Amino acid sequence: MRLFAAHPTSRSASWRNVLLLMQLRWIAVFGQLATIVAATQVLGARLPLAPLLIAPLLLIVVNLATASLLQRRRDFSQGELLAALLIDVAVLGWQLYHSGGATNPFTFLFLLQIVIATVILKPRWSWVIAMLACLSILFLTFFYVPLDLPARYAANRFHLYQLGSLFCFVLASVLLVFFVARLDRNRRENDTALEALRRQAAEEDHIIRMGLLASGAAHELGTPLSSMSVILGDWSRLPVVAAHDDLAADLADMRTELDRCKTIVSGILMSAGDLRGENPAVTTVRTLFAAIAADWQARMAGDLLYVDSFGEDVAIVADRGLTQVIGNVIDNAQEAAPGQVSLEIARSGDDLEIVVADSGPGFAPEIMERIGQPYASTKGRDGGGLGLFLVVNVVRKLGGRVMVENREIGGAAVRLTLPLRAIAYHDGVGP
Repeated sequence: MRLFAAHPTSRSASWRNVLLLMQLRWIAVFGQLATIVAATQVLGARLPLAPLLIAPLLLIVVNLATASLLQRRRDFSQGELLAALLIDVAVLGWQLYHSGGATNPFTFLFLLQIVIATVILKPRWSWVIAMLACLSILFLTFFYVPLDLPARYAANRFHLYQLGSLFCFVLASVLLVFFVARLDRNRRENDTALEALRRQAAEEDHIIRMGLLASGAAHELGTPLSSMSVILGDWSRLPVVAAHDDLAADLADMRTELDRCKTIVSGILMSAGDLRGENPAVTTVRTLFAAIAADWQARMAGDLLYVDSFGEDVAIVADRGLTQVIGNVIDNAQEAAPGQVSLEIARSGDDLEIVVADSGPGFAPEIMERIGQPYASTKGRDGGGLGLFLVVNVVRKLGGRVMVENREIGGAAVRLTLPLRAIAYHDGVGP
């Protein structure tokens, strides 16, 4: 199975970094609350609970606001990432100020903030976080609220500091591994997305060049095709032709094939450029596909099994380009298994699903990896594979996706998923 998506990725690296900061902030919230509970209930320390509880409450508010932004945004600026880290540094400094200042071993968590800033921010902004962390440590060395510990711990503060440092080291190690592992995954996802974008750009460049060639060919072929059409029309009216039924039938077939050549050239021009070709018409999903099935059945040998599972009909704006896309897929299936082709339409949420299946030999593994690329074909002839290549790119322009697979019962299936909003007709205005 291979899937051709509309867009390689919809989330930027900065979006994933903000999500990661939000996750680390939730860890900080639960960690701070657990530390406060442990210090008061286990150690018996008397802490200023009101200012200490303000910090996790603020982080919760920040996280809820961040979650709302993540649903609406796809990208974040360096300034916004810097602001998020400044909040985290300020909250950590606030907590440490009310819990012993520099005598609190959790001051080492400032190093975690510096590492995060170094990785996700540009150098000049990461230096800002580093300088702020250093100034915070300097301030906390001289100004802080001392810890009010029970006598048994107050007499041996260094031992308590050692235990706290050990716990802080373990915590920082776990968070660093978690953070670096997630960043590495983000990097690999970015590399994959960039490679997909490069491939898509190369494919679209190929389409542009092919469109220019098709445009030139259409201009060159327009005159001879029109001349041939006129000549065939004149011949069909000759008495000698009218007197021979076989000759008249041959001329009629020639005119039909000539009209089909014109249609194919127009379809290539529209598919190589913008799907919105000429003569768009308002119709419905079920009407369009019933017409496509009937037209295909009329001009091709064999039977087409048409299954309409779409449900309630929807008005759409369609043109010859959309018909050509579906026709290319059906023609490919018919060539693979003459007379054994099925076309099914269905609705999945807000998407139109079109499945074209055949009972042929299916896609070979080496071809499966190249389907959707120009000239990747199982037909063994020069120029093959352009039909599905154009289908993939046209569907992708509409925000849809194409999936090809070999069926367990034999044969191949091509599934086109189109968002209805891309072709829907609304209040007299097309998409």
